[in-house]
Amino acid sequence: MNRLAAILPAANVLVGVEATSKKRAFEHAGLLFENQHSIARATVTDNLFARERLGSTGLGHGVAVPHGRVKGLKNPLAAVLRVENPIPFDAPDDEPVSLLIFLLVPEAATQRHLEILSEIAELLSDRELREKLKASPDAAEVHRLIEGWEPLKSVA
Repeated sequence: MNRLAAILPAANVLVGVEATSKKRAFEHAGLLFENQHSIARATVTDNLFARERLGSTGLGHGVAVPHGRVKGLKNPLAAVLRVENPIPFDAPDDEPVSLLIFLLVPEAATQRHLEILSEIAELLSDRELREKLKASPDAAEVHRLIEGWEPLKSVA
């Protein structure tokens, strides 16, 4: 199982989310983490925006990986939101974003945080998979695609 699938419960995948801005998308994520994992939504949105102020987490090709460190969080958690209509995100290619993979990590998680982000970037660099994630008809299919993906094995 890949690192993202290991921290992404099926209930944390939403498609068809009505969000018209980065702020609204972050609020949806905050609500999801609050309802599913009892993490205060303000804590989630504050940490996501704190990271976003350092530079956009938009990767290009209509995808973004907003992430943040959360004090008191024991293990990394992820969520996937696909918005109904792409939103401006200050991505390097200026394309609006429709697929967001949110990552929350414990305050002190450094190496594991980087490994998960690296794997998410690898997953999203697979053009065919990225397009399937952006077009799949329902959340269960998006979750299944992520669960079935295998990262390239390093030859170390």
